[in-house]
Amino acid sequence: MRLEDALPKEGSQHRPRRVGRGIAAGQGASCGFGMRGQKSRSGRPTRPGFEGGQNPLYRRVPKLKHFEIVNQKQYTVLNVSKLNDLKAKSEVTLDSLLEAGILTAQKGPLKLLGDGELKVALKVTAAAATKGAIAKIEAAGGTVTIAP
Repeated sequence: MRLEDALPKEGSQHRPRRVGRGIAAGQGASCGFGMRGQKSRSGRPTRPGFEGGQNPLYRRVPKLKHFEIVNQKQYTVLNVSKLNDLKAKSEVTLDSLLEAGILTAQKGPLKLLGDGELKVALKVTAAAATKGAIAKIEAAGGTVTIAP
């Protein structure tokens, strides 16, 4: 077997279409692009997304800034520094904070953030807390319980 013997199978390759070679060729004169119009001109294909001059879809749609989190959890957020007004060894929950007036609205389960200093030992029950907040509460002599 020689290199020139290695040919593709019969019918697997189509010969190129010869356009603009007269009526008998089947694609004469206008080469299958019709008579007139933008789609028949030379250099013909319009760019992807072109809509004939009207504002195209990719310019009408709002631009993607970020992905929204599906089923995002809403927390009632509170910094550790706000807990200094409470008595030592008291139980801290979302309801007790609302009663004490430290929180004014309930936007979901309680989450503690670690901004500020804590000088009072407390027993805190929250749905979530940052590592910094847990460290500051335990450093002041308190305990943190994460409850669902």
